[in-house]
Amino acid sequence: MKIKLSDSIRPLLLGALFLGTAAQAAVQPLDRVVAIVDNDVIMQSQLDSRVREVQQTIAKRGAEAPPEDVLSQQVLERLIIENIQLQIGDRSGIRIADEELNQAIGTIAQRNGMSIEQFRAALTRDGLSYDEARDQVRREMIISRVRQRRVAERIQVTDQEVQNFLASDLGKMQLSEEFRLANILIPVEEGASPEAIQAAERQAQAVYQELRQGADFAQMAIARSASETALEGGEMGWRKAAQLPPPFDSMIGSLPVGEVTEPIRTPGGFILLKLLEKRGGETLVRDEVNVRHILIKPSEIRSEAETKRLVERLYERIVAGEDFAELAKNFSEDPGSALNGGNLNWIDPNALVPEFREVMNNTASGELSKPFQSPYGWHVLQVMGRRATDSSEQFREQQAMNLLRNRKYDEELQAWLRQIRDEAYVETKL
Repeated sequence: MKIKLSDSIRPLLLGALFLGTAAQAAVQPLDRVVAIVDNDVIMQSQLDSRVREVQQTIAKRGAEAPPEDVLSQQVLERLIIENIQLQIGDRSGIRIADEELNQAIGTIAQRNGMSIEQFRAALTRDGLSYDEARDQVRREMIISRVRQRRVAERIQVTDQEVQNFLASDLGKMQLSEEFRLANILIPVEEGASPEAIQAAERQAQAVYQELRQGADFAQMAIARSASETALEGGEMGWRKAAQLPPPFDSMIGSLPVGEVTEPIRTPGGFILLKLLEKRGGETLVRDEVNVRHILIKPSEIRSEAETKRLVERLYERIVAGEDFAELAKNFSEDPGSALNGGNLNWIDPNALVPEFREVMNNTASGELSKPFQSPYGWHVLQVMGRRATDSSEQFREQQAMNLLRNRKYDEELQAWLRQIRDEAYVETKL
């Protein structure tokens, strides 16, 4: 079984998962330089090893490999591009510490459902040593980091671009919900008489009533439907609402999973749709808390104990009836909220440190907490209210941002790879 190195590390090989490296390639007596790349070289043994890997991958796919001389040129070009990026990483001081590499190897093993020992054994079965695998992962991590610095960090997506994408037909299509559907069609021939249409409608209504009483949709489709998917139980696969004819396009979004539409007249007859599954376009509800607090920090002139005593006195004054906001303005050392009476406004609990979040979650609306400590100092807080906020729009905007960034990244990466290839000194000797 071939091992998948990582989902997050972009494959640098033409289908190969593990490769030998320059330092580890076995030097044959007739080994020779096949390319000079700036301050490094690529050896024939490296090229031969990579070509064999690619040929094996192509064979496993059941495809026919191009002639070896053509394949060698393509593979050599890939090795040259990799080599240039590794040299950029070296000049930029990019290093992968052993601890970081060990974590990456552990993650790879975990994603393949293996322990490190099982991972080593699997590598051996694939004809690759553990050290070779570690070296290849290190190389890929270096190249990934080089691309992050030289390409990804230059990508900018404006708010206007996001809004334009969301408003476009493409954006609506890519970010909309998808529905896995099945259908039953009771046909009506073109030019059918009113009586024939009524008979088809009665048949469709009879099917609908049987389904409502618990009949199996797939069996009903096989037995009664004239749809081309009847023998598959009416299965249509995944569709977006925009791909459905009216009125299904507007009604499918509100249909609960597992439910069936009433028969609807279409040019081909009466159709019943069943919603089997749906995905995407989720409504995301986020809990938010309206909270205010007073923060007192220890300092060189105020010890931890004195800080605690001050917060306790402020707590007692609030309990006695003094105004929380005024005390916050006068005493709180949180510059972001003090002038606002200590109010943090509506905030996502996940944005807060665990100590603050735990006390806030255990304090009822309208109640005052007892003094407590966090990494920032000593607090007393009051929960003003709680609400659930629909953050679907923000989620859609983030999805659009990610899609646009990925699109720009792919375009920018190809342009950058061409640029560094053109700027490098490369002499091939094939």
